[in-house]
Amino acid sequence: MTTYEVLPDTTSVWIYQAKTALPAKDITEIRQHISNFTTSWVSHNNQLRAYGDIYHNQFIVLMVDESLAGASGCSIDKSVHFIKQIEQHYNIDLFDRMTFTYKDGETVKSALRMEFAQLYKSGEINDATLVFDNLVKTKGDFDANWIKPLGESWHKRMV
Repeated sequence: MTTYEVLPDTTSVWIYQAKTALPAKDITEIRQHISNFTTSWVSHNNQLRAYGDIYHNQFIVLMVDESLAGASGCSIDKSVHFIKQIEQHYNIDLFDRMTFTYKDGETVKSALRMEFAQLYKSGEINDATLVFDNLVKTKGDFDANWIKPLGESWHKRMV
C-alpha cells in the first residue's frame, strides 16, 4: 500500500495551484523535492506521517495525518517555506487564490476571477462545469469533493 492509501480520511490537506501546467521537464524533479520534504517533515522532533504529490500537472498537494503527531505552527511554516522554495526555483506562483481552475473535457484550464465570471456569463462554462475546490481541508473531502460541479461549489458565488 502507498502512503496515500493508508492515510485516514481525517488527514489534513493543503493544495497549492499553479496558474498553468508545470513544465513537463520539471515534474519528476519537483516530485522528488516533494518526496524528500514529506519524508523529512517533522513537528517538535516528531516525524509526521505525510504525503505529497503533483495532480493534473498543476497542483501540489501536501497531506499530514495529525492523529499520530499534529502539524504545529512551526511545521506548517516549514511547508510554506518549502512551497516558496519551489516557487522561486521553478519561477511559478503557487499562492494566487484569484485564479480559478476547471475542467474543459479532460483539459485543465485556469482563469482569473473576472475572466471566470465572463466565461460563465458567455455560457462557455456552466453549473455542470467541473471546478477544483482547493479549500478542502481533509483527505476524505479531497477524495469526494475536490473536483465538483460549479453549481455545487463556492465558486458559484463568484459568477
